[in-house]
Amino acid sequence: MKNKGIGAAAFIVDEAGKVLLVKHTYGRLNWELPGGGAESNESPAETAVREVREETLLVVVARHMTGCYYAPENDSLHFVFWCDRQDPSAVPHPGDAEISECRFWPPESLPRPISDWTIQRIGDAVGGSTFGLPAIIGPRMWLE
Repeated sequence: MKNKGIGAAAFIVDEAGKVLLVKHTYGRLNWELPGGGAESNESPAETAVREVREETLLVVVARHMTGCYYAPENDSLHFVFWCDRQDPSAVPHPGDAEISECRFWPPESLPRPISDWTIQRIGDAVGGSTFGLPAIIGPRMWLE
């Protein structure tokens, strides 16, 4: 039996309320929230923070979750976190070969190509969807 895939993305806004998107160098060369697949022993929030650092060179903190989504096409769960830059004046730059551009965009005027799902996740975050960060569960203790 194959385990579900776990992915996470970051919703980051600048002082003007524009959302940070990255442009991929593969596939449809689309614009996307920074994010990707979880590594072993990594929480979804840690995944989002790591992916932001790898893709944009920004250091961020996950504040809360704005959505959790299930994709039946690849049997995966995807988490989106509202993240704040630790240094609000830090400017994003492509951090690896997968990203050609990083730019802040007004939520009402997003670039193309972009997926409807990316627009939905941005809309959910802008609309105020808020959930706590997933709790980290330690090793279980069995009570007899």
